[in-house]
Amino acid sequence: MNFNNIIKKLKERQETLSTMESCTGGGVANAITNCDGSSKVIKFSAVTYSNEYKIKMGVDKKIIDKYTVYSIETAQAMAKTISDFTESDYGVGITGKLNKIDPKNLTGEDNVVFISIYNKNNTTYTNNTIKVSFSPREEAKQEVINVIIKTLEDIIK
Repeated sequence: MNFNNIIKKLKERQETLSTMESCTGGGVANAITNCDGSSKVIKFSAVTYSNEYKIKMGVDKKIIDKYTVYSIETAQAMAKTISDFTESDYGVGITGKLNKIDPKNLTGEDNVVFISIYNKNNTTYTNNTIKVSFSPREEAKQEVINVIIKTLEDIIK
């Protein structure tokens, strides 16, 4: 799976997207920019591994405090924040744990990832919560990326 069809459709519609990634560490942005024509579509990507930088990018600290950093609410805030920050049509927010214990955020189930895609044109969120396999980190990231590709294909028809 790759982003080629999504990029083609977004270019035709003159729409853009941006990402705020945590556990995927820029993997989504990398997968997008591996495709021809991506520079017409992707506006910006931020890797915000820490709570501090999610907040500095504009995620409300109260959301993280109330729901934890590992929640669909935080993924939604990340998606909308990055869309607003870049004036993109779509914002993708990803947070979760992949094969590790986070000593700064002890709550949340291991290998669960929260994905939210914000569509500013109709102010809606499409959310996914997935349990990734306990596998090498690169493979777990690819599982998440594949879900994002499938979800964006469904949104951008």
